[in-house]
Amino acid sequence: MLIIPAIDLKDGKVVRLLKGDFNTVQQVADDPVATAKAFYEAGARYLHVVDLDGSKDGVRKNTELVKAVVQVGLKTELGGGIRSMKDLEEVFALGVWRAVIGSAAVSDPDLVRAALEKYGPERIAVGVDAKDGLVRTAGWVKESGENYLDFARQMEQLGVKNIIFTDIDTDGMQSGPSFARLQFLRDQIGCFIIAAGGVSCNADLQALKRMGIEAVIVGKSWYTGALDLAQAIAEGGPQ
Repeated sequence: MLIIPAIDLKDGKVVRLLKGDFNTVQQVADDPVATAKAFYEAGARYLHVVDLDGSKDGVRKNTELVKAVVQVGLKTELGGGIRSMKDLEEVFALGVWRAVIGSAAVSDPDLVRAALEKYGPERIAVGVDAKDGLVRTAGWVKESGENYLDFARQMEQLGVKNIIFTDIDTDGMQSGPSFARLQFLRDQIGCFIIAAGGVSCNADLQALKRMGIEAVIVGKSWYTGALDLAQAIAEGGPQ
């Protein structure tokens, strides 16, 4: 199981939110590049980066930081504000390995289809961000009314191979992942599932591995010292 540490960027700072609420912004590290290097030294080979400014407003404001972080050498996936083929071009020009399409996948499935055709399924992931089982968009502010399982199935039918599932109620809470919803997802789709949100400790990762989840994004639990990243990577297996 891949362990993918996360860096969330807002106004050039490494931050974390509680349940995606922008009113709870808390800076958790001074330097995103130094943070990425710490992940690499712990054995991580993948990195999840979110441009929070882009996810909320549709305008990415942390491009130079993303470019610097990519140069650390981790396979970096980037989400936030990717809503057009032009956005995808710009993101990949930074050296990003995989682009995460979130809000635009709900409003414009044709973008997902075009992205898969141009870049291939390994370089495109779709973010399924849900609260109470319903997909949310625009930095998790807007409710789409679409059930997360139905949406994930729709994306799989388009040819999506990588789904990043976040249960918004668990994100940043360190209360444990949404095991039940992840199990439903695992049972319903054949995509590579990347779980995000709620990881509180190394035991949570082992539970997800037993469920057959292929990858997990870890954030706040590492920043607070509750999770041993090197141990998690060793237990997860080859990265």
